[in-house]
Amino acid sequence: MKVAYIRVSTEDQNTVRQEEAMKSQGIEKAFIEKVSGKSMDRPRLKAMLDYVREGDTLVVESYSRLARNTKDLLSIVEELERKGVAFISLKENIDTSTPQGKLMLTIFAGLAQFERECTLQRQKEGIAIAKTEGRYKGRKPAAIPDSWNEVIALWKKGEITAKVAQKKLGMTSATFYRKTKELSEE
Repeated sequence: MKVAYIRVSTEDQNTVRQEEAMKSQGIEKAFIEKVSGKSMDRPRLKAMLDYVREGDTLVVESYSRLARNTKDLLSIVEELERKGVAFISLKENIDTSTPQGKLMLTIFAGLAQFERECTLQRQKEGIAIAKTEGRYKGRKPAAIPDSWNEVIALWKKGEITAKVAQKKLGMTSATFYRKTKELSEE
C-alpha cells in the first residue's frame, strides 16, 4: 500500500500543492497535518507511523515535510525500515528501498540541516550587529485588549478560569501571566 504524509506548518497554509504531487503516485491513504515540523509530537505523524506496515511505501512531496532536522528524519526513516516500510521523497527523488536512495537521503538531509543552521547563525550575527548600532528593538510588546479590565476582574473573582480569560483576550498563557504581573506592579 502507498501511504502519503502531507504537512504544512500552520492552519492558514494549504496542502493543495502536495496533494497534487501525490495524485500520480497511486496513494491509497493520506495523513494530512497542519502543524510545525519542529516537534516530533505530531498527531498525524504518529497515526501514520502506527498505520504503516511491512510492504508499504511512505511517499512525501519533500523530506522537509516529514522532519526539520537530520536526526529526526533519520529516526523516522529508521523506524520505517524496522517495520519494513520503504520511503520515497518525490522532490529529492529519493527511494530508500535502494542503497543509493539511503545514501542520498543521508547526504541531502545533512546538507539541508547545515544550510538551516548557517541561516540561523547569520540571523543571530545580524541581530547582534543591529543591537550594537541601536537599530534592533526586538519584538513589539503584546497590546492590551480593550476588554482587559473586564476579563481580569472576572478571572480574579473566580468566575472564569485562566484558560478562558486567555482565550477571551487572545493571548498565550505566557503573555497572559506576564501582562498580569506587569500591570499589577504599576
